[in-house]
Amino acid sequence: MAVKHTVMLLVAVCLYLPGLSHGFQPSFSVDETHRNITRKAVLRKTAEVCRDLAAADGRDFNLKIDDNLSVQEVQKACFSSSTSTAPLSTDIFQTALNEIYGSNEKVYFSLVDFPEFHFHSETFLGGRDIITRGMSVVKASVKLENFVAAREVLGQICHIIQDFYSHSNWVELGKTTPYSALIRPDQPLQNLAGPFTPTCKSCTGDACADNILPEVLKQGLLTSGYFSTFSSSKPTGKCSHGGLLDKTRKRDPVGGINKDSFTSDHGTLHRKAANLAVDATMELLEDIRLAAGDRNFLRLMGLSQSYALCFVIDTTGSMRDDIAAAKQVAFNIIDSNAGTLQEPSQYILVPFNDPEFGPVIKTTDKNYFKKEINKLTASGGGDEPELSMSGLQLALTSAPPSSKIYVFTDASAKDSHLKSTNIALIERTKTEVSFLLTNIFFSRRRRSIDGQDFSSRAVRLSNVQLYRDLAQASGGQAIEVRKSDLSMATTVIKDSSAGAVVTVFQVVMDPGRPDNFNFTVDSSVSNVIIYITGVSSLTFTLTSSAVVSQESSQTSGPLASLTTVGNLRRISLNAGNQTGFWQIHISSNSPYSIKVTGQSSVNFIYNLVELQQEGGIRPKEGRPATGGNVTLLVTVTGSDTVKVTEVTLFDSSVPKELTGSIQSLESSNFLVTFSEVPAGDYVVRLQGEDTSTTSRSTSDTFQRQASTRITTASLSVAAQADSINIEPGTSITIPFTVSSDVTGTFRVQVSNDRSFDFTSPGNVTIGPSNGGKANGTITLTVPASTGSGTDVTLTIQAQNAAPTDTNYAVLRFSVAAKATDLSSPVCQIVNISGICNVSSTLCASSQWEFIANLTDGINGTGIASITIREGNGTLDTSTVVGAGGENITLVTYTASCCSQNVVLAAVDRAGNVGTCMGQARLLATPAPMTTTTPVPTTTSLTTTTPIPTTTSLTTTTPVPTTTSLTTTTPVPTTTSPTTTTPVPTTTSLTTTTPVPTTTSLTTSTPVPTTTPVPTTTPVTPSMTTAAANTASTRGHTMSVTHYVWVSIAFSLLFK
Repeated sequence: MAVKHTVMLLVAVCLYLPGLSHGFQPSFSVDETHRNITRKAVLRKTAEVCRDLAAADGRDFNLKIDDNLSVQEVQKACFSSSTSTAPLSTDIFQTALNEIYGSNEKVYFSLVDFPEFHFHSETFLGGRDIITRGMSVVKASVKLENFVAAREVLGQICHIIQDFYSHSNWVELGKTTPYSALIRPDQPLQNLAGPFTPTCKSCTGDACADNILPEVLKQGLLTSGYFSTFSSSKPTGKCSHGGLLDKTRKRDPVGGINKDSFTSDHGTLHRKAANLAVDATMELLEDIRLAAGDRNFLRLMGLSQSYALCFVIDTTGSMRDDIAAAKQVAFNIIDSNAGTLQEPSQYILVPFNDPEFGPVIKTTDKNYFKKEINKLTASGGGDEPELSMSGLQLALTSAPPSSKIYVFTDASAKDSHLKSTNIALIERTKTEVSFLLTNIFFSRRRRSIDGQDFSSRAVRLSNVQLYRDLAQASGGQAIEVRKSDLSMATTVIKDSSAGAVVTVFQVVMDPGRPDNFNFTVDSSVSNVIIYITGVSSLTFTLTSSAVVSQESSQTSGPLASLTTVGNLRRISLNAGNQTGFWQIHISSNSPYSIKVTGQSSVNFIYNLVELQQEGGIRPKEGRPATGGNVTLLVTVTGSDTVKVTEVTLFDSSVPKELTGSIQSLESSNFLVTFSEVPAGDYVVRLQGEDTSTTSRSTSDTFQRQASTRITTASLSVAAQADSINIEPGTSITIPFTVSSDVTGTFRVQVSNDRSFDFTSPGNVTIGPSNGGKANGTITLTVPASTGSGTDVTLTIQAQNAAPTDTNYAVLRFSVAAKATDLSSPVCQIVNISGICNVSSTLCASSQWEFIANLTDGINGTGIASITIREGNGTLDTSTVVGAGGENITLVTYTASCCSQNVVLAAVDRAGNVGTCMGQARLLATPAPMTTTTPVPTTTSLTTTTPIPTTTSLTTTTPVPTTTSLTTTTPVPTTTSPTTTTPVPTTTSLTTTTPVPTTTSLTTSTPVPTTTPVPTTTPVTPSMTTAAANTASTRGHTMSVTHYVWVSIAFSLLFK
């Protein structure tokens, strides 16, 4: 067995050093961090979406939505309606959140000297431009179901908008709501301090709370602190950011205005800035939600119970039987899991042949996937080998992280040079790859299909080893079977699609030798399956904690049932006796593998990280250094009551096992550090205890193992582009650096999954005087025809001359055309008809109707979708052409009086979002009738509104009819409305106007006889102008036509 080495790391890990920040701390601090801000916003918004979906379906949603939500609570609440007995897994959700966190943190560390990424140095226009362009990229990526690329951009723009509230004086100006114009390119940024306007005075000693000039605050001018890590220069009289990293802070006026932490110059406002950053992030997420739709928004957040179903299939002539088996298993998984939590979150298909591979088919529509996989036919390919590595590369860059990919082939790899590229992508994405190989036994057998000779289409032994190496690196399996037995082997695919599948134990022994292997099954695990691959002569003995044994010769015994197909043995433990300590003895001198899986909500995910001097932890790119420290950020999923007791790195080739030092952080996160890790290929193993119980029985102790390996390297590759977005028809330059303690020439291999043109050096040289580094540049060109939302993954590898050592950098870019439509759809209300009784007991017997025109302007991209955001009615739409040639979408919404409000969201083809709001007219209870002498009466009504908005309305209303009114563009004037009513009776009006707008009314109402009644008119004020105000608050401005109606003839009904 392995020799275990315990690493005693007696150091205090400092995750935060005050004064070294240039923004909110990225993660894990006593202060509010970018990670915490993002977590609060994402979990709250995700919970809101789940709550709204539940309400629309008439389901209960029992979760208090606040800043204290956990991943487990949100996941459980969102899937509370499921009747499935399978355990809930938060792995996919947590992995998606970690992607967003990681991208957010990269901005902090990698783009520190780009002021517009942090709103430093009054770069408000530049920062807003990055945010709004990024939002367009996210929406376009979601539309193409490129959720991973969307998360990367989302994390970046979340960081930028969060920094605004810490780095500007928005909080000092007394603002308590987010600055919505930052996510609206069609709205002006107002009251920006001019480039020559002084904004600060020097701090007095350590006191910096009042260093912003009073006249700046009085005039409401917006400013932010200047920041630089290399220069103390800044414009005269301007504020500095502050902090030890900021060299401008000592230039007059000295000090800073940032609110990054409680100890910052304006640290007393840190909490307010962080709370505003949470609200602003939620506002940004809401805009994306409206554009994407609720279901796709939840997919973007990774809220799913099942991984993607991903097939890479050889479509050459000899693969007819294999394709049929792949179709069969795919259809079986789709049909059996439809409508359940185990339904795959996405379907991905990559065909390959020679000389072609792809295109990738990626969809969430199971019927469309069925249609596409049904199109596959076997043809050509008699010259073997095929482009299996190219197909796998495309799948690895298309599938979500931690996916399971299944490759079907009976041929060798023609493009084996991509092996190291695919291993790099496997390590980066932590994806598990399994191969179903069907022709390795028949190298001398001739086969003819449709007249084609396939006698040479046997998988060569060298390529069998290639497939085995990739499977081992990913934690997958290389299953070798006869074509006639392939359908039996596909059982492993069905097993993995069960949902909440965890790896309890896994080991690969190459070379093989007889050995004993132990593992523990805790009480949360069910449906335990053991997979063993190896030669046919391999035997095993399985022993339970009750000291009951079963031999490999028993297909059905006291412990398990056994199925053998090809080189695979599938051992399914009998239900009822799975919990406890197990041992399996393998007898074989040939290579073999063991993998133990089960279903459980408790698991863990990890990421390689680096501790930073300025505080926080930074995602580690590429492989860790041989002989150096390895640091992991481990997140336990599925439980808030788990204690991690041991984390080890295990290398089965020696074998050896290293034990790490564990530091508990927040929210089930743990920092694990290994010191002086020698060269090797390691897997991560974790043991822990469930602290929710008081007993310490065996069932309370659990163990889990990560699938993919961690490989060390003695060289490193670093690459950084100044943008992750590229316009079609343009090129981007990516500088990279190869570092090594050894001089020499290093081979550089570059590839991208879209086959875009690029230029790069074939090698770089590190000389004695180069400081252990060599630089190079790559230029990637995106074709002009590439659509917005497309993503491209660039892999850069460096290899020593031996070649015995390799490292890599992986970058993902999103393609985004320059936006020309920056305006949101506009709403004009045409009519509201029907009157609803205030009594809820009578609401079902009455209906009301809301009619509006939605336009996107003559130069707009056009309205793409209209959805009901609030309301339980029905929506009908039709399109007409307006007088100016613009398309007008006429919407008619009808609902019962039990649902008296409606909010519609209109999205144009550029992803801009507008909302349209309406409210039913209410029938008030009549007042007692009063008779008076008919006299002409003039009623003067004056309304004053404390914001610069005026809505001018002119209405002639022959009572009791409703007349359509017109709304003009809001202007900063106040007009008192005057109403003249020549009627023979005195009319008493009660007007309720809960809106911050000024309404000018001129109404002529000739009524022959009226009995005075109190009249409430909520339609015009509370629906239209309140809608305008709400839309403005959210950043979605609407042009609204107002309606005023007066009903004062009820006495006629009673006489």
